Amino acid sequence: MALLTLNNVNTFYGQIQALKDVTLEVNAGEIVALVGANGAGKTTLLNTISGLLPAKSGTIQFDNQSLNQKSAAQIVKAGISHVPEHRQVFGDMTVHDNLLLGAYQRYRKVGMKKVEADIDWVYNIFPRLKERREQFSRTMSGGEQQMLAIGRGMMARPKLMLFDEPSLGLAPLIVKDLFEVISNLRSEGMTILLVEQNARAALRLADRGYVLETGSVELEGEAEALLSDDRVQKAYLGG
Repeated sequence: MALLTLNNVNTFYGQIQALKDVTLEVNAGEIVALVGANGAGKTTLLNTISGLLPAKSGTIQFDNQSLNQKSAAQIVKAGISHVPEHRQVFGDMTVHDNLLLGAYQRYRKVGMKKVEADIDWVYNIFPRLKERREQFSRTMSGGEQQMLAIGRGMMARPKLMLFDEPSLGLAPLIVKDLFEVISNLRSEGMTILLVEQNARAALRLADRGYVLETGSVELEGEAEALLSDDRVQKAYLGG
């Protein structure tokens, strides 16, 4: 069953068209990879879904409701968390306060006791964050900041998490651990849409994938099939 559906979505930066009739779907419980070259429109697509950029035309449906015309805050409340490119943590806030901020749409409804329990959940997944809980996030390493960005997204208890280049600039061992966390989030009831520069790793993790080129979906299918596709191998996997 489709949790997220985009139909013929077009997004512009001024007069420049960045997304061209993009149609895709993400089913509940899936990990879906979105791969493509730099400038293909992958970040634009995530920003359009999360309400940071408006779609000029087309429809975006999530959990049986339209996201068109909704603000980014309303989209978070609907159940989507966006872990952005370059992490974008709040540098002059502590780790703990960054995590608290991730629950800003929930704490009035569920109460601080539940929010604190969820912070403990994040600390259990990322013990390093617990060690750094009173540290300003700007003083942390890139890997630690990425853990924090993911943890902050988790604090919204979303149905869908959008990941934009989570491995960017990180050491291979840290990347391996982060991908394991992303995989395990499925067991927490979350669905994943993953944009990733490492196309091979993303497709190995995913159930299905889409290939985006110059703002358009050029290929789609089961992740295993895309891994063995000659066009994907030549363009993105070094085959």
